[in-house]
Amino acid sequence: MNDELKSRHAEAMRALAMADARLGAVIADVGPCRLGVHTSGPFHTPGYFESLVESIVSQQLSVKAADTIFGRVVALGGGKLPRPAELLVMPEETLRGAGLSGPKIKYLRDLCEKVTAGALVLEELSALEDEAVIERLRAVKGVGRWTAEMFLIFRLGRPDVLPVADLGIQKGMKLLFNLRKDPAPERMEKLARPWRPYRSIACWYLWRFYERSRARAGSGG
Repeated sequence: MNDELKSRHAEAMRALAMADARLGAVIADVGPCRLGVHTSGPFHTPGYFESLVESIVSQQLSVKAADTIFGRVVALGGGKLPRPAELLVMPEETLRGAGLSGPKIKYLRDLCEKVTAGALVLEELSALEDEAVIERLRAVKGVGRWTAEMFLIFRLGRPDVLPVADLGIQKGMKLLFNLRKDPAPERMEKLARPWRPYRSIACWYLWRFYERSRARAGSGG
């Protein structure tokens, strides 16, 4: 993690702790934020296409199963994820042989069609506002708002995203605010208002908070 990102995280941590004492206690317990931008795609420098393919492949699967199938899709390109035009013309039986279901094949082909036709220009996404990115990505079959929000946080490094449909965020908020049940989206938005403009960083801490709470409960600690 570079010094600039560490500096931005430090600023966000200070602001969040001042805005919300409960979240400040979580920050003190967890330590420095390690939220980073993931880059892995060989065809688009920030890995946008690869990220979207991986998101589609991973739907409703365990991490282990998703990694296995995604690895098989990458192997179809000889160790590199096939380009959109290459994936688009691969026979369905080849894709099924990699472990992809019928619906996921349709989703991947829709993504590849939009990229190759220029209906979705991945290189433009980094210059768009958050909601515009979400709108562009949701035009792809199989890509919902949550997937687009994860893209904003983990691929574009946007600092102020609140994925209200995320189970970990719901559970983290329930614990943080000592609620009787998981909060509805409207309440989540209200509770997170003091965290602006660093809600992505706050969410990273909520994920860690929920994970630690589960681990402590499991160990009896």
